[in-house]
Amino acid sequence: MRVIAVFLVVSITLAPCLLAGYDGRDPRADMPANYNNVNTYVNPVLPGDHPDPTLLRVGDDFYHCGSSFHFNPYLPVYHSKDLVHWEIIGRVVPPAVAASFVADRPSGGIWQGAITYFYGCYWVYFSSGGQWFCKAGSPYGPWSAPERVQTNPATGNLGYDNSIFVDDNGKPYMVIKNGQKVNRIQALGKDGQLTDTVINLDWINANLQYSWAEGPVMCKRNGYYFYFPAGDVTGGQYVLRSRKLTSDSTSWERLGNFFRSVTDPDAGFRRPNHISAPLQLADGSWWTLGQSYEKYAADDWAGTGRQTSLYPVEWEGDRPWGMAPTTQPIVRPNLLQSGILWRSVRGDDFDSGQLGWQWHFLSRKAASGYSLNARKGWVRLTPDSGRTHVVQKETDHYYTAVTRVDLDAADTTAKAGIYLTNGNQHEVARLYTGYDNGKRITFRLDTAIRSVVNTAGNIVWLKLERKGHALSGYYSDDGIRWLSLGPSISAANLDKEQPNFNSWVGTSVGLFAEGRPADFDLFTCKDAFSPLTAAGYANYYGVRPVGEGEGKVVTNTSPLGGWLMISGVETGRHAASAVEVMVSARAAGTIGIWLDDLQHGAHIATIPVTATGGEDQWRAVRQRVTKFKGHHDVFIKYGTGEAGSIYIRSLRFIR
Repeated sequence: MRVIAVFLVVSITLAPCLLAGYDGRDPRADMPANYNNVNTYVNPVLPGDHPDPTLLRVGDDFYHCGSSFHFNPYLPVYHSKDLVHWEIIGRVVPPAVAASFVADRPSGGIWQGAITYFYGCYWVYFSSGGQWFCKAGSPYGPWSAPERVQTNPATGNLGYDNSIFVDDNGKPYMVIKNGQKVNRIQALGKDGQLTDTVINLDWINANLQYSWAEGPVMCKRNGYYFYFPAGDVTGGQYVLRSRKLTSDSTSWERLGNFFRSVTDPDAGFRRPNHISAPLQLADGSWWTLGQSYEKYAADDWAGTGRQTSLYPVEWEGDRPWGMAPTTQPIVRPNLLQSGILWRSVRGDDFDSGQLGWQWHFLSRKAASGYSLNARKGWVRLTPDSGRTHVVQKETDHYYTAVTRVDLDAADTTAKAGIYLTNGNQHEVARLYTGYDNGKRITFRLDTAIRSVVNTAGNIVWLKLERKGHALSGYYSDDGIRWLSLGPSISAANLDKEQPNFNSWVGTSVGLFAEGRPADFDLFTCKDAFSPLTAAGYANYYGVRPVGEGEGKVVTNTSPLGGWLMISGVETGRHAASAVEVMVSARAAGTIGIWLDDLQHGAHIATIPVTATGGEDQWRAVRQRVTKFKGHHDVFIKYGTGEAGSIYIRSLRFIR
């Protein structure tokens, strides 16, 4: 399930950079300038469920696609300028188009999503009961109707896990995968169909050397063809090379594992695989995307899905190595960032006539159960029976999701509110307005229930707060003063690995309705006006978390400063004019607040911090900020001073 076309490969000989005692970290990251500038990143760059990544470079732009399974509309396409920041720009296959040939169930849907470019067109090849392709003049679409790839007895079944390799002369090939023992290559014609004879590589996994040898991709460097098969869904990534494209096994050399061994004891993404074909940038560096589940020794987040990380590729002569997974900062590619923000859930005011590309559905029935025209500025969810929804891929372990819902709940079937679910909807958290001997607000997950009398009326604000595995529910009549539904509920069962790998997709968060239509005025996932937990950072340099669970806080590790970034903070329709930071300090110092970037973003506040009397003495420090609104990445930067002298628990903005 991957692909790649490599374009404009610059011939620069790289000096070997793998030294004796290499520990899996990026040695270039340890530079003083990084304490005050965003020169590094940490993985994953595509948090949330982004399985089977494929990567395409055309000029100065990069595009990603992968398996969507039963998330629909199918095959979201992402765009980046720097390989670190990604935005969704469209979807290839609408639910109605897929109705005749795509299975509408968990573990069904569309697999593979191999995006490529050849013969003057963009193409996405995918599998669903056979191999198909769509093409377009632009990666933004519109995409053509799916066309089935024809096969023959010599080629055999085309399987479900293919990619596209484009040779130096522009000739494209399909890298075919079917079952455990079939690995083949065959050229493609200008019509997108297979042509020429089959290059049979079935010997690669004849003895199941690589488990399934799935998701094969290819690249070319210094006259060598490199073939990268993955092991299986649990991990494993391998590499072979040859001077020519041939079926002759004696012409190929098995090089073994692709990724360096993990040496970072804190790494949670430990077994990446299903890489995209490595590609080269103008400065000679090579990069690849790879998927992995997030698991720690005592903490399982596999329910989030297969998240996608960016790995530098280093060369020992003509032998490629993927950097070992690490929690440490990695020097980012030498590319312009161009204003795309970190990938995270995006809020919606539903003021547009079109649903944003970030939204998806878990069934085709749900995809037809919404309207943006029934009530201006609201989305209406209309269940015909059971439950309908509109959701996004969950991207964070810390957030506060907010909505405003209008529902006249007159019987026990009517419910509407915030929805958090795993891929097959067997594990579900719902915070909703409904009816049970009167109108009530209820928060339910498994057998845990929190319920109070609804004193707000038909139109009510709901807020779901996640702090790691702890979920808490609140409601309000004005969106300012919030009432708690009681103690938090553990989502550990929802967040962990489920049978059948959660039917191959990760958790989603959004809105739902049951029993009768409900209107939603807005959805915000990381509410700027609720406490933003500092330990929920998506990128960082020179800081470290301290403590465990809900009590985790952040401090700096160097007198040079350091920073952390909380992605996707949203004000909705309101503007922020002040910030309140919860700090404890052994010594005085300063904290700076920036939006979107430390070099090119907006500096909105410098907050003086006085000593609070010790690490356990907490104080709320409030400071005016340059007024702002919208969706932003928020950077918190330590001023110079003693390492570990200031601890930050959270911040929240003030309307």
